[in-house]
Amino acid sequence: MIDDLDRIMAVMEVAFDPQWGEAWNRRQIEGSLVLPTTHYRLLGSDGQSPADGEPAAAFALVRAAPGEEELLLIGVVPEERRRGLGAQLLEILCEDARARAADRLFLEMRENNPAQRLYRACGFHPIGRRKEYYKTSDGMRIDAITFAKSL
Repeated sequence: MIDDLDRIMAVMEVAFDPQWGEAWNRRQIEGSLVLPTTHYRLLGSDGQSPADGEPAAAFALVRAAPGEEELLLIGVVPEERRRGLGAQLLEILCEDARARAADRLFLEMRENNPAQRLYRACGFHPIGRRKEYYKTSDGMRIDAITFAKSL
């Protein structure tokens, strides 16, 4: 698991813009991974699970609850974006969630996140809003939008 944690953190460091404060630190990831309800997936640049010692190009972290799952984080290294890895990873997460008997997959994101196009294209629909939920590094407040996808 240490190797996978290192790979997750390597993607995290380059995939998340510090302006938005969305990246988790190593301790947060490590703490979530010890919980039996937290699951993750890694993809290499070829769209397959990376072999031992190979870097990851994308990762996702989900939390399972009875009948539903929540996408906590998803990241793709910048040089691999717009090649379908995000959509592929979301489909894998949906398959995994179905296998764990989940009926819906949820996620929450800041309103101005460009990944919103990807989520909508993959069948997610907005179901709620939290006013001024996110705070940027310069103090600006941005609404959060909750999305769901029926599985």
